[in-house]
Amino acid sequence: LPDLGAEVEYVFVDDGSSDGTLELLKTYREQNPAVRYVSFSRNFGKESALYAGLQHATGDLVVVMDADLQDPPSMLLEMKALLDQNADLDCVGTRRTSREGEPFFRSLCANLFYRLMQKISPVALPSGVRDFRMMRRSVVDAILTLTESNRFSKGLFAWVGFKTHYLDYPNVERQAGKTSWSFRQLFFYSIEGILNFSDFPLSIAFVAGLLSCFLSFVMTVFVVFRTLILGNPTSGWTSLMAVILFLGGI
Repeated sequence: LPDLGAEVEYVFVDDGSSDGTLELLKTYREQNPAVRYVSFSRNFGKESALYAGLQHATGDLVVVMDADLQDPPSMLLEMKALLDQNADLDCVGTRRTSREGEPFFRSLCANLFYRLMQKISPVALPSGVRDFRMMRRSVVDAILTLTESNRFSKGLFAWVGFKTHYLDYPNVERQAGKTSWSFRQLFFYSIEGILNFSDFPLSIAFVAGLLSCFLSFVMTVFVVFRTLILGNPTSGWTSLMAVILFLGGI
């Protein structure tokens, strides 16, 4: 890391790894008292790891970054300078301006997700936004008050408010290893983001329920009209469908 001109602590979160990461962290801890670590008993996922890291960070300024170096440490100097020079600024976030090196389909889906969120969510979620950011203590404390189990940190960072400035940078490939995120995991992670930070799915369900109730009402009127006015016997299928549609709409 670059010299930030301040006392620094390093909080690593070992999310149930099986590649010797924990042993390395123990060694680093022995060599440097500023190194601390949290070790999970199993893999609980990125969001749990990020939350645990924030819980154990004690600094006045807190940085969230991945250990695969896709988050350039060289940007920390600019982040800190912006916070030092702007007392009214609470957070410096980052946005990727490109996705070079990623599979085309994955990049396409990511772009579609951000466009969709910008249209259906009241929370401002810039395209390409990353978890990589430097925050003042007040921002971290606000995030830690949000204890929901299904977390979507990009949305939480935006939802708590606070003045944020974004730095743009091109995509940086991993320095080692391969991502453990499958397309299926990313898909359901995106669904969580949509459900947690948009009323749009609930609105769709509400409108569909109203339409179903209206259709059942029309069918009921039709059955009553045909039976009482025309004298035709009531159709079991029609009346049954009317009841099913009404109950389904409710």
